[in-house]
Amino acid sequence: MTKPLINLNEINKCYQVGDQPLQVLNNIKLNIDSGEYISIMGPSGSGKSTLLNMIGLLDRPDSGQLIIDDIPTHALEEEQRAKVRRNNIGFIFQNFQLIPRLTAEENAALPMMLAGIDIKIRKQRVAELFSQLGIEQRLHHLPKQLSGGQLQRVAIARAMVMSPKILLADEPTGNLDQRSGWDVIDVLESLNTEGITLLVVTHDLQLGQRAARQLAMVDGKISEDCTKGEGHDQAS
Repeated sequence: MTKPLINLNEINKCYQVGDQPLQVLNNIKLNIDSGEYISIMGPSGSGKSTLLNMIGLLDRPDSGQLIIDDIPTHALEEEQRAKVRRNNIGFIFQNFQLIPRLTAEENAALPMMLAGIDIKIRKQRVAELFSQLGIEQRLHHLPKQLSGGQLQRVAIARAMVMSPKILLADEPTGNLDQRSGWDVIDVLESLNTEGITLLVVTHDLQLGQRAARQLAMVDGKISEDCTKGEGHDQAS
């Protein structure tokens, strides 16, 4: 039996809100195999984005184990975690998070630049991705000159530029009109068919149901874990 790409074992996370502790993740147990397409759904405050941030190494658990590609990330120093994140994980956010003064090409190339990769290699990789995403004519445009759908495609290119194994998307269509949103989802799903592991947090039930595996969260727990064609509850 092959090992999962991502393993969360009894992950807990609590935040202090005023005088009261808020349990955001409650004893999460979850295995994710390489190449899966998973949606994470649930009401606001259920822990969806916190779970995504935990898997993306943007947050640390208070307790429990998080293993990514056989690396026990919970035991790593921050610099080591940053290296695992850079080499394995791409992020796509609802609000794009592009730098306004940089061109689309420069925004997409930023992870490669921070990794010290030669500019010629950066330009070639970004050009390939922009062509794949249908925005090859937008390399030298600033974010303010792009539509919402184009902005999200630049963000996808940035997420993919280091050829990650895992792609994490937090409400990727939340700031887009319906047509642009579905176009972006088509792009993400095509990347999944190429072998990338895709996790999408969404409030959109129709979007969430497109995933091969669907997680529902309530009060920091995984209340449901269903694969298309079959259903089961997963205690967590």
